[in-house]
Amino acid sequence: MSPTLKSNGYQSGFGNEFASEAIPGTLPVGRNSPQRVAHGLYAEQISGTAFTAPRHQNRRSWLYRIRPAAMHGGFVPHAHPGYDSCFHNDFGTGPVTPDQLRWNPLPQPGSDAAAAPVDFIDGLFTMGGNGSPTSMSGVGIHVYAANRDMQGRFFYNADAEMLIVPQHGRLKLDTELGVIGIEPQEIAVIPRGIRFRVALPDGLARGYVCENFGAFLRLPDLGPIGSNGLANPRDFLTPKAAFEDVEGAAVGQDFELIAKFQGHLWRAPIDHSPLDVVAWHGNHAPYKYDLRHFNTIGSISFDHPDPSIFLVLSSPTDSPGVGNLDFVIFPPRILAAQDTFRPPWFHRNIASEFMGLVHGAYDAKADGFAPGGCSIHNCMTGHGPDAATFEKASNADTSKPDYLRDTMAFMFETRAVIRPTQQALDAAHRQREYQQCWAGLEKHFKP
Repeated sequence: MSPTLKSNGYQSGFGNEFASEAIPGTLPVGRNSPQRVAHGLYAEQISGTAFTAPRHQNRRSWLYRIRPAAMHGGFVPHAHPGYDSCFHNDFGTGPVTPDQLRWNPLPQPGSDAAAAPVDFIDGLFTMGGNGSPTSMSGVGIHVYAANRDMQGRFFYNADAEMLIVPQHGRLKLDTELGVIGIEPQEIAVIPRGIRFRVALPDGLARGYVCENFGAFLRLPDLGPIGSNGLANPRDFLTPKAAFEDVEGAAVGQDFELIAKFQGHLWRAPIDHSPLDVVAWHGNHAPYKYDLRHFNTIGSISFDHPDPSIFLVLSSPTDSPGVGNLDFVIFPPRILAAQDTFRPPWFHRNIASEFMGLVHGAYDAKADGFAPGGCSIHNCMTGHGPDAATFEKASNADTSKPDYLRDTMAFMFETRAVIRPTQQALDAAHRQREYQQCWAGLEKHFKP
């Protein structure tokens, strides 16, 4: 039986300088690295940005822990064909199909005793991506399906921060800096290097993961929207310190530490739980956000704005306004624009889109796009509403508002082409006839 780390609650705010201690009097006062830390702990700094990054961009935290992170055995390669093999050579060098691509939900592992147990790491299945950890640019996009807790296993990602979007089943993320619980329609972000373990309170879980190799995710500027709207900083929650002092031998387990480093997975023996941080302060920390708190903006006259108004978080690039990764959601909302085609219009973008559905139905697709499913529409590939949606919206009464309820779709949008993995292209759950959803579009031209 794996030890259980209990939550101590959350602290509110995005990118704040937090301070938290599970045992009062642990944090040193007026300094970071005293000669002797209280309670016989070790002081350790983790830096998520360069030391000399501008103050408003600098990310680092000081941890006060039972053992330093350097204490583990030597790493050896860890095989996981579904996850790490796709990152080699910058996601491959061959041709990328311009076809529209769509998949059914990833099949969930069985819940009966005879089924092979699959934890969060084993359950990752890479769909595609671009760039590379080496260039510190690009993304890796995955889905996951799991049916057991990570037992005696701990993970950290040196390549990327991880954006986790559950679709079915809750996740309990035990991290070095505290405990995060998320459910469908919530998200969590785990920064580079933070060690964590995933438990499944509901026994089964499925969802999406995006690895961001570029600059860390941040809230977008609001521009003419003004000072309020979209995702509000106070709705982001960072865990308070919580720790466990557990040795593998004491619970009859051989613990292992799994690392993702330069596109490969590695594993090392570790004789203790690395979730042993008693206190910490800083801003390089995991956080969660409830997508249902998003304040949606829209048109109240005619037409409707670009999907930029649905932007939750963005990883910027050196080109102003161009994202390495934009995380966009399509939540419940009211469509009121008159004499306007209200669903998303037909379009071709310079950016490339990976889309997923967490809950309900997506208003641009009448059929075939199920919760847990996903699609890829790459640079300049035409896409938009299917034939049934087009006909319905073209003849709708726009003098009355449409109330879109019980829905939550999202996009991982990126400036570079998303290279689908071969395993994704060959997958049994790929919809090979996806293009047929537009086949019923009729010619209405009357000169």
